[in-house]
Amino acid sequence: MRRLALVAALLLPVAGHAGEAAPVSDDPALEERVMRLSHDLRCLVCQNQSIAESNAPLAVDLRNQVREQFLAGKDEAAVVDYLVARYGDFVLYLPPFKGTTLLLWLGPGLLLIAGAGWLGWRLRRRVREVPPPLSAEEHARATALLDGTAKPSQESRS
Repeated sequence: MRRLALVAALLLPVAGHAGEAAPVSDDPALEERVMRLSHDLRCLVCQNQSIAESNAPLAVDLRNQVREQFLAGKDEAAVVDYLVARYGDFVLYLPPFKGTTLLLWLGPGLLLIAGAGWLGWRLRRRVREVPPPLSAEEHARATALLDGTAKPSQESRS
């Protein structure tokens, strides 16, 4: 969380200029490469959109950086490495499997197994629980309710 706050604080001066329209290249092949890679990169502001879908100033800036890296002759792997070095694995929609992302990859499965285990344990325990016996008055009332001969109580009228 601190790392994201630090990144956001460092990017505020850059974000002021990033809201301007993105310079679109005249080369359609370059723009197609930029957009293809942009769909694999997460917007650090929106977090649920790629930088291709987002119009946030930071997303525009990241698309511009991708475009500049391609214009400098770098391939997609080098551009991704550059962005990961600046913003961390969080910028990737599909982060790599490594020690720092282990919980991210294994966490959902572990939670599912733990939840299924707890549910099984609870259901087994519930089967073994014996309900307390009814008193004679409760038994008579239940019988009357089932027979349809019970008188309406004060509680049911209000």
